[in-house]
Amino acid sequence: MTGMWIVYPMLKKTPVLRIYNPVDINPRLVDDSLKRVTKSHRVADFELVNQFGDTITQKDFEGKIYVADFFFTTCPTICKDMSKNFSKLNEVFADNQEVMLLSHSVTPEIDTVEALSAYAELYNATPGKWHLTTGDKKHIYNLARKSYFACLDEGDGGVQDFIHTENFVLVDKEKRLRGFYDGTSDADVERLIKEIGYLQKEYEKEKK
Repeated sequence: MTGMWIVYPMLKKTPVLRIYNPVDINPRLVDDSLKRVTKSHRVADFELVNQFGDTITQKDFEGKIYVADFFFTTCPTICKDMSKNFSKLNEVFADNQEVMLLSHSVTPEIDTVEALSAYAELYNATPGKWHLTTGDKKHIYNLARKSYFACLDEGDGGVQDFIHTENFVLVDKEKRLRGFYDGTSDADVERLIKEIGYLQKEYEKEKK
């Protein structure tokens, strides 16, 4: 009797993204007051104004996965590459209602609603998907340093304080940090696109 071999295709498991708390992140990025926090970190509540003059809060991101960055419209260097890559994310996820983008101006005193509107048009930002925002400087800088851990430098959000960071931060539907990426790197942005897909599959499994 001839033996028969049945070959089953190997099933690849979708990677599960790490949930980052302050203790998991490069200590240079973490405010001293948060370095020993080991669980339950969430992005703090925020109130900002977008390119249409609309007030934007976390309610606008409820049930959404989003990517956050920090930029300024007059930046002559890294912001151009970052905005080009945010524009790419905007295009890739154009029809995906679960994914949004949130850009924070680090020079809010310069980046008026009018300036943000012109910048949004330049990079084809989709209304309702990609919010380019301004607001209170101390509020924005606190978000960068104590919520997103997006920058290395310390400061108080005062007149002389200035943030310049290439980091993109992936945030899940529970406001938890799920990944950090170099926004000037095409390879890192491709990794981000893949990992957004992984995160969406994670939520799909939870529904079953």
